[in-house]
Amino acid sequence: MKSQTPLTAFDMQRFNARSEPVIAILEDAVLSNELPLHTHPQGQLVFAHQGFVTCDVASTMWMAAANSAIWIPAETPHCNRASDDAKLFYLFIQNNLRDLPTSTCTLSISPLLKEMILHLTTLSQHYKAGDETSRLVEVLLDQLQQMPLQELGFPMSENSIIQAIAKQLIKQPEDRKTLAQWAHLHAMSERTLARLVKKETGLSFGKWRSQLHVIVALQLLSQQQSVQHISEKLGYESVSAFITMFKKALSKSPKRYMKELAQS
Repeated sequence: MKSQTPLTAFDMQRFNARSEPVIAILEDAVLSNELPLHTHPQGQLVFAHQGFVTCDVASTMWMAAANSAIWIPAETPHCNRASDDAKLFYLFIQNNLRDLPTSTCTLSISPLLKEMILHLTTLSQHYKAGDETSRLVEVLLDQLQQMPLQELGFPMSENSIIQAIAKQLIKQPEDRKTLAQWAHLHAMSERTLARLVKKETGLSFGKWRSQLHVIVALQLLSQQQSVQHISEKLGYESVSAFITMFKKALSKSPKRYMKELAQS
């Protein structure tokens, strides 16, 4: 399978000008790389076949680990960051082709859809309606519409206090300060901060922090880190406490989650 060097803003502009309904691009992220804030006239599916990628969209950090994807609607400003070992696939999908989500989200990718995306990247991206590639694209789009949504976004908010807490938690995910301690740090009552977190993120403080922990855990699991190590890095008092949090979020233990990904 032929792969490319990391994509640049110039590359993206070239893809934006193409007329084919779907363009599939493979990228090997040989070094940690970041594509600055940009938009596309097409919708974009960012698919992590190996490693992970995060996308910042409208004050939310979205994450796709191996065999999951981030859907970014057309004309949505975003920036991407990939891990060193990431193998990424991009689908640029012409707007209004299918009834796809109207807001950014993460999608589970089935084994069938994964193989179709992989195969499409090996074909010429210059094709015409009715030919073999075009027919593959039609089936691929039908499958994509059926993929279940995942909740792998971490709301950051435009509020300066929520942003400050979020940045600290991202920098030090093991930080276990309580809501009361965060409130004291920002000179407000615990109740006021609880209401602010809920208003700005849609989540309670505990669920908001757990959402970040799930994202960080998936990144580390994609790097073959042990559950013990991840539990310690996230500041949990025991491995069982970490596993309980993970299962509440994704309905599976970390080992089972990664095993099923490897088998898909």
